[in-house]
Amino acid sequence: MGADYGREIAFGVFPDPGADADTLRRTWDVIEAAERGGLDFAGIQDHPYQRRHLDAWSLMAAVLARTERLRVFPDVANLPLRPPAVMAKNAASLDVLSGGRFELGLGAGAFWEAIEAMGGERRTPREAADSLLEAMEVIRLMWSDQRSVRFEGEHYRLAGVRPGPAPAHDIGIWLGVGGPRMLKAVGRSADGWVVSHAYVGPEKLPEMHARIDAGAAGAGRDPAAIRRVYNLWGTITDGAPQGQGSLEGPVGLWVETLTELALECGMDTFVLGPAGGSAAQVELFAAEVAPAVRAAVRAGRG
Repeated sequence: MGADYGREIAFGVFPDPGADADTLRRTWDVIEAAERGGLDFAGIQDHPYQRRHLDAWSLMAAVLARTERLRVFPDVANLPLRPPAVMAKNAASLDVLSGGRFELGLGAGAFWEAIEAMGGERRTPREAADSLLEAMEVIRLMWSDQRSVRFEGEHYRLAGVRPGPAPAHDIGIWLGVGGPRMLKAVGRSADGWVVSHAYVGPEKLPEMHARIDAGAAGAGRDPAAIRRVYNLWGTITDGAPQGQGSLEGPVGLWVETLTELALECGMDTFVLGPAGGSAAQVELFAAEVAPAVRAAVRAGRG
């Protein structure tokens, strides 16, 4: 494969947003382990129609309030149920309140029956893609220093609204997309790409990177400017690896796999969904996997 964009390697956690007391206790343990262990990110899934889930934006605010260094992003925000102009204000507000620790993962939507049941609009794949591209423009206008902004799209409009507050730092927009057209759009105009190992295995990454890179080249951008985030699920164990391609095995397997994903498969940010919401898994990931992967990647780059 041989794709390595030379970016600094980062690590994060994907906690369970469940609302019951036991799950919430585990979530805070996971967040504390990530903060204490020096991980970089917490990615929070956003499925408002899930009755067992806390609201993602409320949870992200609470995570930022309880931490000092961890950066937080929706993994990824549910655009069909969240107007982009309001989402831009939410994002900028969290960024200001946290001293610049918020990034924006953004998705076009899925689970359309559930979205429609909650009052959202069911969109065709093309409509979903078009609305995501429009939303990026709307959000950036709402973060701009213009006195007032206007936008006229098929799905969204702004009619002379005044942007503000400004974010505390240049918030990245990371798209959770997989289709050819939207991968090109990532390269053309997004700051990052978010994908999950469960849906997109390493064998699919080269073609997807190629589309992103083509979009970047067409826009005169350096492909290395785009962060590439991989959500991972698995278990760090004491025993032998559980088969080809599985993330069930000892620290050495994890280090080898993530190093290869960085040096050969072009990914740079690894977000762990810890098995069973286990803080002990996060502690192992932070103490033993992350530093070893960083060292191995440095060595591999010579």
